[in-house]
Amino acid sequence: MPIYMLRYFSITLFLFINLFVFGQSNKYPQDYFQKPMDIPIILSGTFGELRGNHFHSGMDIKTQQKEGFKIFATAEGYVSRIKISNWGYGKAVYITHPNGYTTVYGHLKKFDKKIESYLKKKQYEKESFSIQLFPKPSELRVSKGEVIAFSGSTGGFVGAHLHYEIRKTDGSTPINPMLFGLRVADHKKPVINHLYAYPLSYEAQIHQSAKPIKINIKATDDGNLIADTVLANGSIGFGVNAFDRQDGALNKNGLYSLELKLDGEKIYKFNVEKFSFSESKYINLLIDYEHYKKHKRRIQKCFIEPNNKLSIYERSHPAMGYIEVVEGQEYTVEIIAKDLDGNQTKLTIPILGKIQSITIPFEEKITNYPVLANAFNKFSKDGVTVAFPKNTFYNDFYLDFDVNVDGTTKIHNPIIPLHKSYTLTFNVENYSTEERKHLFIAYYKKNKYPSYTSTVKKKNTFYTKTKKLGKFALLSDFKAPTIIPKNFKDKQWLSKFRYLKINIKDDLSGIKSYRGEIDGRWILLEWNLKKGYLFYDFNDLKLEGTKHDLKIVVTDNANNTKTYNATFYRK
Repeated sequence: MPIYMLRYFSITLFLFINLFVFGQSNKYPQDYFQKPMDIPIILSGTFGELRGNHFHSGMDIKTQQKEGFKIFATAEGYVSRIKISNWGYGKAVYITHPNGYTTVYGHLKKFDKKIESYLKKKQYEKESFSIQLFPKPSELRVSKGEVIAFSGSTGGFVGAHLHYEIRKTDGSTPINPMLFGLRVADHKKPVINHLYAYPLSYEAQIHQSAKPIKINIKATDDGNLIADTVLANGSIGFGVNAFDRQDGALNKNGLYSLELKLDGEKIYKFNVEKFSFSESKYINLLIDYEHYKKHKRRIQKCFIEPNNKLSIYERSHPAMGYIEVVEGQEYTVEIIAKDLDGNQTKLTIPILGKIQSITIPFEEKITNYPVLANAFNKFSKDGVTVAFPKNTFYNDFYLDFDVNVDGTTKIHNPIIPLHKSYTLTFNVENYSTEERKHLFIAYYKKNKYPSYTSTVKKKNTFYTKTKKLGKFALLSDFKAPTIIPKNFKDKQWLSKFRYLKINIKDDLSGIKSYRGEIDGRWILLEWNLKKGYLFYDFNDLKLEGTKHDLKIVVTDNANNTKTYNATFYRK
């Protein structure tokens, strides 16, 4: 190519990429929000990333594997919500801004003095660590750039990072923060790892298979990909396992957009500019759910299932990603993965229409429990009842339902997505009153490890509402939790101590609640889930005298209670 043509091509590509980015971002203010931290913005998670049963609603900003970085209000406004939990976002603050947007800051270690004192006052009033507050607009006003908190790792078993969101205040719709000018250096193309082909009609087959099948792909000289020729007939679709990376990080993040073209015509596209929380559950129709549950790999479908109501799709073409393959015809499919900076990877798939005998048929186990997706379904066996509301499932199927001799109950396999919760009920007439106090419904994770499932106890029945399929059982737990002091001993002088630390643990049903008191007054105990201990900050309360009585009470989900008492001295 002549040098002037190469220069022309480079300028054209540069303009195209910038027009693409500008076209998405010009809807949103570009200079209104500043960075939430004064360290380089490197991401461990991107907006719209595929997560378990939901899309990631913000950006996860790395904090160099440390805690305690200053978090700034990214624009002026007022604290409209504070949510404190051992799970989810952990310690989180929401700031509402006058331009119609709300920013969210999650997994925080602690807040600045103004917010922290407001929070602790409310926690002591309600005698609860977990709390949700909605301050009035006049109570906690903040300026752009004001320190509001410090980064942490609260909320379940997460590493140190900041979760940052920008939402539309009216309706709480999360929007990609990068579209507001919070850019991250990105010169890397998305990566497409795997390609799968899906027969989508009764007569369809791909390489003599009526089941989804993996298609080999290889790199081309221009850095893109090409697949082996696909021999198929009937209605088919494709799916890919793909990810994106930004500069400065090795994390496998989500794609911004994915589109499919058939003979040059776009028939499928999605992009994650924004979405609604209420539609997140449809992510299980966007991915190959069965493949994910079996192999822990997300295959993103390049076709739209009939019951999928996600708004992230571009629905301008009636084909919706479905490809009708006719005997003897040739087709060319292109799947294009892009990031927000316009970096893209293209996978070309040649298709030849060919009718072949099916050697790998689609198989379904026929049972006595047919489930109709658009109807209420209820089945009972040996004292166990399952009740599925209308539209619990997306498609009809036969339920694999059985009660074993040992009392464990099989509710199908966890390879089918659910749109709603269903009710699982156990008859407990044969248990004594004392036994019932310590009974709970357990779900077996990966069919091995039982974990407590929220159990509602009626007179002769226990039930749970769940969106899980798999193995369940009624289990008994008569063993109380353990409470062991971590950094002090009974009758010790603690004048120089800032914190009390107490290890708590339960071996089966799990810890339901805990309470701490000093000299009969409730104290704020924070539970470090990752390290398994409670800790108390002596700065919270002014203690009178030198001798003090400590009392910790921990209860598990089977009504077993353990009490720990100690005396300490403090000037």
